[in-house]
Amino acid sequence: MTDDEILLGFALTVALATGSQILASKLRVPALIILLPVGFAAGAATDVIHPEKLLGPDFSALVSLSVAVILYDAGLGLDLRKLAHHTRGIVGRLLLYGVLLTFLVTAAVSPALFDMPLRVAAMLGVILVVSGPTVVGPLLDFVRPSDKVRRILIWEGTLTDPIGGILGALTFHAIASSHQIDIGRGYQLGQFALSLAVGLVGGAAGTALLWLALRVLRLGETLGTLAQLATVIAVSAGCDIVRDDTGLIAAIVTGLAVANLRGFDMPARRPFFETLVQLVIGLLFISISSTVTPASLVPVLLPALVLIAILVLVVRPVVAFAASARTDLSQGERAFIGWMDPRGIVAAATASAFSAGLVDRGVSGAARILPVTFLVIVGTVLLYALTAAPVARRLRVVKKAGTRVLLVGGEPWVVDLGRALRSAGPDLLMWAGREEERERIRAAGIELAKGDLLATAINPGARLEGVTAVFLATDDDDFNALAAVVMQDNVEGPVYRVGPPHGSHGVVAPYTGGDILFGPSLVRHVLTERYERGARFVVRPASSPVPPEYDTLFVVRADHRLVPVTERQRTVPEATDTVVLLGPVPAEAGE
Repeated sequence: MTDDEILLGFALTVALATGSQILASKLRVPALIILLPVGFAAGAATDVIHPEKLLGPDFSALVSLSVAVILYDAGLGLDLRKLAHHTRGIVGRLLLYGVLLTFLVTAAVSPALFDMPLRVAAMLGVILVVSGPTVVGPLLDFVRPSDKVRRILIWEGTLTDPIGGILGALTFHAIASSHQIDIGRGYQLGQFALSLAVGLVGGAAGTALLWLALRVLRLGETLGTLAQLATVIAVSAGCDIVRDDTGLIAAIVTGLAVANLRGFDMPARRPFFETLVQLVIGLLFISISSTVTPASLVPVLLPALVLIAILVLVVRPVVAFAASARTDLSQGERAFIGWMDPRGIVAAATASAFSAGLVDRGVSGAARILPVTFLVIVGTVLLYALTAAPVARRLRVVKKAGTRVLLVGGEPWVVDLGRALRSAGPDLLMWAGREEERERIRAAGIELAKGDLLATAINPGARLEGVTAVFLATDDDDFNALAAVVMQDNVEGPVYRVGPPHGSHGVVAPYTGGDILFGPSLVRHVLTERYERGARFVVRPASSPVPPEYDTLFVVRADHRLVPVTERQRTVPEATDTVVLLGPVPAEAGE
């Protein structure tokens, strides 16, 4: 390829990867649904984005390192404290039963379906055992199932990837070296244990390096992110040099350690690293799908649909119900787990690498591995993307809609505001630091958050699960401002704070951004003074006109969503809404 063609190929790949993910976000569908057909169409229409021509034999190594970065990021999102005893057992059984049954069934039916030798069918079976957080995560974000179901599926999808990658490498070498699958006398089991040991040692080395970089040297966000990226790539590459595909285990072990060891305090949101991972995912899917030709899909299309039906309707339900038997999961939760097993980036990456290696060695039928895997990925993702939400609703595993509000503060006017909000419909939780304020909240009959809730919420590595909006209204403006900044990335929804007095000389409050509640006129000290002089909060239907002397503070939608009035937005209530108002100071009090 000429230099111009190489430049065009890289530019087109990046543009397609980015554009596909933007389009997917606007359509509210998993990015994979757009990325795979776009890469396939681009590969059929032009030769310039084919990775073999752009990168040659180096493409396989780059794919391995890219997947390691993805799995490290996935490991950062796994909190061992939330993997309770029952959940841990379910995840373990899903991995064991899923890997074994998927491998055995796929290897058994593929020779007849795709006219391939048993050893190639075994290779395909190992490839298809993986799932992946890059597909499961976006689907669950859209469906919003119960927290327990979400944790089980995310853990399974993340941990099955390195297991599948290592099993794939072992199967590949067994086929390539002996033209058969040698599993006698525990040889392959010993090889798997050796690969696992190499990966664990690499994970320990990666953790030690990041402890040095992030804790001892105390690198900032930019250099810290660079250190993480360099560490994951170096450790994964080193492990892969020693044993093929052990870098995947090293990456995920490093991510797990950094996320769960005390002292690292990784932020819940990592904008640069998350952006990098999204770009890598897009580039991989576009590149890999571009290598699949229309001519290779036609002969395997109908048999692949049969294989998808077997995996979706037989294998996954059996695995899920066997793994969740005699647990505290409801029948609906067990059924939904049985209806969620899409394939993702690791299946595509391993199929691309192993298929090409076997084809180069002249193994009969190996050329069908990649197109079959491509069709299984597209088929399962499309099926689950279209059906997951209605199935979850049918099985009643979707989290209840609405708003769970955390109101922070214990002054009398704040507690009275909480009482008004609760009467308007939203699910309300309050927190205060001083014991007299907490007692005031209890006396009002409002649910009181546990004492360390806010300490957890402002921990950079924490996520405040279940809370969809936070309103900071303590009598310390600097605390409100700082907490709003720190909590912004740790809550599912927005964080608001009451405004500081105009012209105040607080340390940070006058200079910190964020959305200010109730507009510039109703700052904290004004609210306190008006309440002390007799003004009270009123809840009334939005269909009634608001008297001119009343100030609208909140609009409560018919589905109990709470929408505040802020400096940036003037909320317009609808006839079916409820409004929370601050009344005027009584005339005798104002005189």
